[in-house]
Amino acid sequence: MNVFFDQFSLNLKERRLWKGSEEVSLPPKAFDVLAFLVSRPNELVNRETMMTELWPGTFVDDHALSFQITEVRKALGDDPKAPRFIETRPRRGYRFMAELRAAEQPRFQLIQAAPETHYARSGDLNIAYHVVGNGPIDIVFVMGWVSHLEYFWREPNFARFLSRLASFSRLILFDKRGTGLSDRVPLNQLPTLEQRMDDLRAVMESVGSRKAAIVGVSEGGPMSALFAATYPEKTLGLVMLGSYARRLRDEDYPWGPTREERDAYCHYIRQNWGGPVGIEARAPTLAADPAFRDWWATYLRMGASPGAAESLTRMNAEIDVRPVLPIIRVPALVIHRTGDKCLLVEEGRFLASRIPGARFLELPGADHLPFVGDQDTILNEIESFLSSASHHPEPEHVLATALFLEVPAGGAERFRQQVRREIEWFRGREGDLNKGAPAATFDGPARAIRCAYSLVEQANRLGLQTRAALHTGECEFEADGQAGGFAVNLVARMMPLTPQGKVVVSRVVKDLVAGSGIQFRPHKALLLAEDGEDWPLFEVVSC
Repeated sequence: MNVFFDQFSLNLKERRLWKGSEEVSLPPKAFDVLAFLVSRPNELVNRETMMTELWPGTFVDDHALSFQITEVRKALGDDPKAPRFIETRPRRGYRFMAELRAAEQPRFQLIQAAPETHYARSGDLNIAYHVVGNGPIDIVFVMGWVSHLEYFWREPNFARFLSRLASFSRLILFDKRGTGLSDRVPLNQLPTLEQRMDDLRAVMESVGSRKAAIVGVSEGGPMSALFAATYPEKTLGLVMLGSYARRLRDEDYPWGPTREERDAYCHYIRQNWGGPVGIEARAPTLAADPAFRDWWATYLRMGASPGAAESLTRMNAEIDVRPVLPIIRVPALVIHRTGDKCLLVEEGRFLASRIPGARFLELPGADHLPFVGDQDTILNEIESFLSSASHHPEPEHVLATALFLEVPAGGAERFRQQVRREIEWFRGREGDLNKGAPAATFDGPARAIRCAYSLVEQANRLGLQTRAALHTGECEFEADGQAGGFAVNLVARMMPLTPQGKVVVSRVVKDLVAGSGIQFRPHKALLLAEDGEDWPLFEVVSC
């Protein structure tokens, strides 16, 4: 017989306690105490009755019973000062106070089949998406690494996870370009963070979503963070599940793998794609389950080719959004499991420590995938967090790439016209060339580089002298549309160090365009007198 209460199920015949899909360890005597109280819901039972019926003919003192009650509370996560399950009445006894259910009754409707697949246009490509639910807020769920929309729903735990999200939102799911049901692309054109943002934005526009909470899992987290910083007006809140800021190890980021370890993993992908690659680190509690292993292997095969999986892994290894995190001004929740075998819990702590006002929730467990193990606690926290995030005021600062461009002395007016055309073509926000202000700002660093490189190349062909510098950072826009702030001041200081006929960018810009095909070489270091930190600069070699 099974008895259900809150997130727990108690199997009285097998003497096992479960929280969601994860078994909870409970010593035999403590289990006896819990089963006894559950059999008398809302009944105040005195200590003498409990000891007589639980341990007849055995001498047991009050301390032993108190100890077992404490063990039960630990297993249930119950606070004796604010109990949800077991109430203590001093000198009178104990009462089990939670509502019991004879059978599991989901608090939401489980979606049994994959929803209809739709497509949004992102540039020249088609991005597949699903929309589920009709709740008061929009959630965009960003899966990591590779994905396949229809295979989301073929795994019961995953389907349950998504169904619960859809119970309190309009849930939006999509496959990034090159994966799943979206258009496949050549291996050298797999999506950068910037293009992934474009795909997300295209899907939101297609479904008429003006503002959404972004929930990013694992590798989906950095892009979600970048989106939140770049488009705060479109972001209700940010949730990062088992995610990271940088993939490779660094002097001040000791938790990631080394480049050699990442190369070895790429070799492993080449040799083993088609099977359940990486399952031991991502879902250790289900790694031996035949059905889950078969689903995971099929899901990966359907999500990406071996070459695409390896290329995405190498591209993701270059991700570093650490400078972006302090710029995020929307409500943020970071959730990480203590024993995550894929991404260390220190990486989650780092994320939360760098995002202003972020809440960090560390949960027990070793599974990396949020829908494996105790998913209910994660889902409860997301629902609670987003219910309060909807009332947060919109931030005044955004992440943008500022472009400074020197106007040539000769042919100035003709060149200005070309500048305006190129800024429009690359979807920039035109500035004012006459005030020593940025020529333009962009919501994507790769587009900003390509715009600058194109203008400098055109000027060189015309025999004109110009140069350009770019940095991505926090910008504040005035009423007249002009950008100011630290990012703008930094680019202004970069200009004197930029040679004629060249485009120079900061390290931040270089890191954010990983996988774009843009080539760089080291230039000089810019010393910032405010904090004495050297900022490496890089010259753009080709686009």
